Formats: sequence, structure tokens, C-alpha cells
Amino acid sequence: MAEASEQESSIPTSATVADVMRPAVTTVGQYDHAAAAAYLMKHAGVSALVVLDSQTDQPIGIVTEADIAHVVADGRDVNDVRIHDMMTERPTVIHPKTGIIEAAKIMTNGRFRHLPVVDDDGIAGMVDITDVCRALLDIDLSGLAATSTAEPE
Repeated sequence: MAEASEQESSIPTSATVADVMRPAVTTVGQYDHAAAAAYLMKHAGVSALVVLDSQTDQPIGIVTEADIAHVVADGRDVNDVRIHDMMTERPTVIHPKTGIIEAAKIMTNGRFRHLPVVDDDGIAGMVDITDVCRALLDIDLSGLAATSTAEPE
């Protein structure tokens, strides 16, 4: 276990998205309802789902916690709203060989927190802003608790 933490904290800024992405991507169908998306997010421990084209297995959309929050805030019934009505269509995608710095620029410029990672075979993973920040900061986050409780000098 300790080796994994040390390995994650020593990712160089020249690392690629493949080094930090989460390979298991949770997907949802475009005709499912928002309640199903919320359920999937909760049980998978993710904050975004990829919507795949059933014919090509290529991403056609992305649904995030923010999309579900907007549905709820608008007073709409999550059991009636369908994914295709709330998803971001044609999401920006990146290749596993995309550099971390480039991914950060794409996320910042597009104001994205999640980017599907696509290779020649289709969806390969998902990278989120936390993954990118950890790689760029190159820190061991387990040490933050000790640092944040230190008394001021």
C-alpha cells in the first residue's frame, strides 16, 4: 500500500493522462432518468458518468453531479428527466498520451472538471480535476492533515 502512495505522489509534470486516469468508467444510457444517474454516481463513488453511443461505444455525452443539482434546483422530477435532456453533448475528450499540463489547460479553458479519455478502442478512462491537481502539485496528500493542524508560529 505504501508503495502505491509513494508512486502516486512522485508523478512528474511530464506525466500523461494515462498515468493518473481512472480506467473504470461508469456509463449511463441516454434514455435513463436523472435518478438512475444519481444512484450510479453514489454507488460507484464518482461525480460524472459518460454517456456512450450504443452503436459505436464512443462518448456522446457526459453527466455530472452539477447537472443533477441543476435539475433538482429547477424543481424538476429526477424520475422524469432523461439523461439526453441534461447531458453535455459531444464532450471534449482527450487521448491517454495527452500530457497532464495540456489536460490542465483544456480543463481550465473549457471550465471542465472531468474529461473522458478515449483511445482507438473507445473509452479508456476518466480524468478529473483532482487527478490533474495531484499530479501537478506532486504531493502526498496524506501529509496534509498533519500540516493543516500545525499551530501558527
